[in-house]
Amino acid sequence: MSFRYRTGTLWVVDTSVLVSGVLSPGGPPARILDRMLSAELHYALSLALLAEYRTVLLRPKLLARHGLSVGEVDQLLEALILPAVIVDPVPPAALSAPDPGDQHLWDLLCCRDDLTLLTGDRLLLAQAPETLSLMPPADWAARYLPD
Repeated sequence: MSFRYRTGTLWVVDTSVLVSGVLSPGGPPARILDRMLSAELHYALSLALLAEYRTVLLRPKLLARHGLSVGEVDQLLEALILPAVIVDPVPPAALSAPDPGDQHLWDLLCCRDDLTLLTGDRLLLAQAPETLSLMPPADWAARYLPD
């Protein structure tokens, strides 16, 4: 399957990619997270996406797996805010996301032409309309990271 992305894109990192980066050092999601934290990746955040990052990272099962305290999760999120481009997707998009829980991502992607979603979510990848730009983390790593 071929995925669409735009040259000079501003990346939107799906929550599953961020969480995978926290849980599994060394894989493409961890490398993406490292580049977010070092400001080497040009990325966008919305308040809804940031809130979802926090909610998911603070789930009891995930807290037990990653071992971060609530304060450390908040420090991580604060560090992600500083280099981010904050985007407010108002008004909401006319497009409906394949999963209603991901509507905030569709709203975000529809508000600017230069946004590309980094996601491993198969439903989103398979059902994204041609007007939206998406890329799996492994494809991003293969394209942008040296071996």
